Amino acid sequence: MSRDARRMPRRTLAQPLDVVDTMNEHCVGSILNLSVSGMLLIASRPLVEEALYQFRFDLPDGDGEPVEVGGHVLWLDDASAPGQSWVGLRFLGLAPETTRRLREWIEQDPSDC
Repeated sequence: MSRDARRMPRRTLAQPLDVVDTMNEHCVGSILNLSVSGMLLIASRPLVEEALYQFRFDLPDGDGEPVEVGGHVLWLDDASAPGQSWVGLRFLGLAPETTRRLREWIEQDPSDC
């Protein structure tokens, strides 16, 4: 039996969510799993370890309001596809409303989406 040792619950997405770098409006990749404290991203553009980014993405919650987060790249690892990498990010300074919205979506039963 596998036990997840993370402090915050994560939700694996049924469909990857595209992520936009708000500084240049480029899509940088897709979220594979998400928590209130961070995300796992499969990046299609180069990102820099230990760098800070500002990202935007839409949750499939019907709200229509994009989520904006500051992210700190904790680690990078090459993916099997050329030009892609796995990226672990920690969120920084989330607004209380963003934290609430993420928490509600993560805790929601995936069959309700």
